Amino acid sequence: MSVPVPRRAVLRGAVLLGAAAGATALTQFGAGRDARAVATRVDQPTIANCATWGARPPSSPVSVVQSRPNKIIIHHTAFPNTTDYSLAQAYRNSRDIQNLHMDTNGWLDSGQHFTNSRGGFLTEGRHGSLYGLLHGQTMVQGAHCVGQNSQAIGIENDGIYLDVQPPQALWNSLVWFCAFTCQQYGIPPTEIYGHKDFNNTQCPGLLHDRLPELRSTVAARLGA
Repeated sequence: MSVPVPRRAVLRGAVLLGAAAGATALTQFGAGRDARAVATRVDQPTIANCATWGARPPSSPVSVVQSRPNKIIIHHTAFPNTTDYSLAQAYRNSRDIQNLHMDTNGWLDSGQHFTNSRGGFLTEGRHGSLYGLLHGQTMVQGAHCVGQNSQAIGIENDGIYLDVQPPQALWNSLVWFCAFTCQQYGIPPTEIYGHKDFNNTQCPGLLHDRLPELRSTVAARLGA
């Protein structure tokens, strides 16, 4: 169904810190696991919401899916690899993505749910994505991967990685954020994919080759 973004999501404040409210991953990685597999709590990384980075409002209400996502899909933006790793650049990049998606692609908002900058700064993409993540029960429908937009969280990683690796700051942030997302939604780390697993694209470049490493590192972060 289509509903306006909850007012609480708009008024949550500039940057959200600390441990998130919402469901934990106590039983979602399989019954019968050793208790140590669910003992590790992943703290919430700093995520700038749409108001913080100066997002435009959606051109129409976002669609809220009344169920949890079942996977994470990794992307790269294919934008040039900037050497500006600052927070200001992360916000500027988020605005550039939204302008491209709305003005060129004709979408109602940014297509991805979240964006990870080359400096490792995280921002909310499509409005309402952060609210859904923190509460752990719903998601907004994205526009990042054909056939998966109502069941997968899309993470854009700024840059193009067809022949170079991402900066370590981006990688570290991606691991942390994927672990937190898996915890919040009960997504097994094995359900982390790349865009090219579902659509005919080169995205996310060399990040796709590192998906086994990403899955295993996220699993270790979760204590799984």
